[in-house]
Amino acid sequence: MGWIVKILSFKSGTGGALAAIDAARRELLFSYEAEKDSFPKNTSATADTFIAGAEWFGDLPDVLAQSGTAKTGLEYATAAGAGYFGVSSDAVTIRKKGFFGRTLDYFSSSHERAHIWTAYGLSPFPQGQPCYVLVWDDVLGDFYEVDESLSIRHLGRVMDRPCSRLTAAHALAVSDGQAGNPMRKGGFGRILAAASCGNAGAVDAKGRRLIAQLISADDASVPIETCYRGIGAQDPRFRDMAAGLSDEIFAAFAGFARANLTAGHPLLIAGEGGLHAGWTARWQDTGLFPDVFVPPPAGDVGCAIGTAIDAMRHFTGQAKIGWSVYAGQPFHDDAAANAGLKGSEIDPDQIAAALAAGDVIGWAAGNCEIGPRALGNRSIFAAPFDAAMRRRLNAMKDRPADSPISPVCLEEDAALHFAGHLPSPHMLYRQHVTDGRLAAVSHADGTARVQTVSKNQHPMLHALLLAFKKRSGVGVLCNTSLNFAGAGFINKTSDLHHFATAARLDGFVAGIRYYRI
Repeated sequence: MGWIVKILSFKSGTGGALAAIDAARRELLFSYEAEKDSFPKNTSATADTFIAGAEWFGDLPDVLAQSGTAKTGLEYATAAGAGYFGVSSDAVTIRKKGFFGRTLDYFSSSHERAHIWTAYGLSPFPQGQPCYVLVWDDVLGDFYEVDESLSIRHLGRVMDRPCSRLTAAHALAVSDGQAGNPMRKGGFGRILAAASCGNAGAVDAKGRRLIAQLISADDASVPIETCYRGIGAQDPRFRDMAAGLSDEIFAAFAGFARANLTAGHPLLIAGEGGLHAGWTARWQDTGLFPDVFVPPPAGDVGCAIGTAIDAMRHFTGQAKIGWSVYAGQPFHDDAAANAGLKGSEIDPDQIAAALAAGDVIGWAAGNCEIGPRALGNRSIFAAPFDAAMRRRLNAMKDRPADSPISPVCLEEDAALHFAGHLPSPHMLYRQHVTDGRLAAVSHADGTARVQTVSKNQHPMLHALLLAFKKRSGVGVLCNTSLNFAGAGFINKTSDLHHFATAARLDGFVAGIRYYRI
């Protein structure tokens, strides 16, 4: 069916997004996540998302795709599209639909399938290479196999709601004393940070009992140890318990994999759990898989891409696409609306000098990154040497003072400063810090989640790192995300100016201009 050219795919509900694929070229055109442009994190797709995506098309798309989903926790809820669960052909809906006066092909597949095809379609392995897929998030905790003919086989469910068990623990620690702890979204990143500071071997008897309760819970209300209620996510006892809980969840999945995933295929990881760099590192260390891949939009925001890939597979027989991590919304420079805001053209040497002098600088240029990791287009940069800089950055982001700050590094120099999975262009793997000078980006356990940058990948960021290396001797910077608390990436000069003033940045790049505060 060679007439299929463009596929437009919607993901409604939590983690809303709009994505498009050029099937003729097998290329991702864009993925606009609804939370980007300072909307609340995990928000549903909005009219803004749709209108921004529509600007790509001079005509209507050839295929409308809808990522299936369903509300949970309600007495009755209607599924959207093909619904949430299923990997067989029963979890796919194909028909004709009217759309703005034309009849188009309509394709919908389940949320479960969307995660699988996101991981498979973005992975670097050739079509026909069998792969294992792990989807672990706030609902699913399952392994699958995609074979050489693109058939999906469900290998088994290890545990439902693995990520929600972690967020339930976080909800308990920060609760105000109300009974019950719903397994809901939110707090996942915070508990990962807490767990990374904890010692699983130091968990006391009450902590072990709570871990057992959280692991065995089979509904949305978790039995609680009252001594942990409201304890705070920074309490050492909670951090130890969080580390122990994380270890127990991983052990359950690793045990299943050792017994059942024995064919030597690569492992693809999707779902919110794919953003747990510690878990990903442990999968690499098991020796069970020749390679481990995590797509940058591993969570729900990637499902619009996954359903588009599934549609392309159905209509063309192809399930691999070319893509850039910088496929999000383009930056909107509304500086003209901000009276008195005056800047100069970007000069990497000037900005490197400011960073070397201790400045903290926001950077927003080009298209947003897809997924939650800031990779140089929506970033806050700072020098990597002083632990006090980590505390300053965390205060700006309203996070615990010892929360990890990630480094960005020249790809050609990465092995001088870090050991582990390199290169790492998307900041999804954990490395060990081997350079004692990098105190601001070295976590308590001596690790970091590194982004490596080549000249071809990001010429401007590479030039900035080279300029900073010329002044400091090190081509490494702190790199944390540019966003208001609880919101997606900043995408307008006006919002960036407001954030820079409130957070007390020393300067910022907006589009092609550099501004001092």
